[in-house]
Amino acid sequence: IVTSGGLCPGINDVIRAIVMEAQHRYGVHTILGIRYGLEGFIPSYDHEVVELTPESVSAIHEFGGTILGSSRGPQSAVEIVDSLERMNISILFLIGGDGTMRAALKIHEEIKQRGLKISVIGIPKTIDNDIPFITRSFGFDTAVEKATEAIRSAHTEALGACNGIGMVKLMGRQAGFIAAQAAMALKDVNFVLVPEVKIDLEGPRGLLAALEHRLQRRRHAVIVVAEGAGQDLVPSQGTDASGNPVLGDISALLIKEIKRHFKERNIPLTLKFIDPSYIIRSVPANSNDRVYCGFLGMNAVHAAMAGKTGMVVSKMHEVYVHIPLHLVTEGKKRLDPRSNHWQAVLESTGQPVSM
Repeated sequence: IVTSGGLCPGINDVIRAIVMEAQHRYGVHTILGIRYGLEGFIPSYDHEVVELTPESVSAIHEFGGTILGSSRGPQSAVEIVDSLERMNISILFLIGGDGTMRAALKIHEEIKQRGLKISVIGIPKTIDNDIPFITRSFGFDTAVEKATEAIRSAHTEALGACNGIGMVKLMGRQAGFIAAQAAMALKDVNFVLVPEVKIDLEGPRGLLAALEHRLQRRRHAVIVVAEGAGQDLVPSQGTDASGNPVLGDISALLIKEIKRHFKERNIPLTLKFIDPSYIIRSVPANSNDRVYCGFLGMNAVHAAMAGKTGMVVSKMHEVYVHIPLHLVTEGKKRLDPRSNHWQAVLESTGQPVSM
């Protein structure tokens, strides 16, 4: 079992479910945990391999994060498969996001090319809920629940001062699902900014004018901004070890421009900024996600023991399904601005269709 990429509520639950199912249902004698992501397969990193037993994982679901550790960045599929052969591993479970699933596909292809009998099973992990063909990724429900706590605090702060503004930054590099869902869950949000919808700051239909109008009417406002929103407004920051764009700080820009706009008009305001990102992704899973993670782990083991490979396990229309790796690595799932979902966000917030 290996976990890669950023943290997400429920990873330990999936690890626990795999170990329990493999040993108790199928009598698998040895289950290994690879430390610190795919780096753990590369001898030069010298990471230890740990044996996972029902006793060692029995209580890990009570904690956030991953007991195996994680890492980012590409590793050699050739070296990884060399390690799989050397350790006599017959099933590889990879828990991770789109980058991990691309790595899983390369590992699967290398295994196939060598003619080896090693099963590769992916369990999709993305707190942003942005993997194609995955209706809901585990941890998303917990992330939305924790995000609403931050939004509630921002709303309280905004109500506490005349012309009070509460701004909450939420996770969502290329997809605004957390921001949209949390805004609809709490009903206290007036503006939701997501990567899929262009932000216009200036002009009669811009965000600043809309915010000014909101304060004139109600004397308070709550703004939720996904971290990947408005990237065309901030300088490019290059890419990280996994090849993902390093995001510019859209929140800092918004705070600066909002303060400038109202200062120029001699309108006093109080702005409170909350960034709960790392709190949200590092907490234990809630009850709904915990149950979901258990089923994902169990069904991943069932698939592997049935001889399946080169696939991920997911849930569609209340049925657990097997999806080929090449399908979930073809792009990103994004929020459709023309969808009923986004229309519901606009109706909940009352914000203009375009800003």
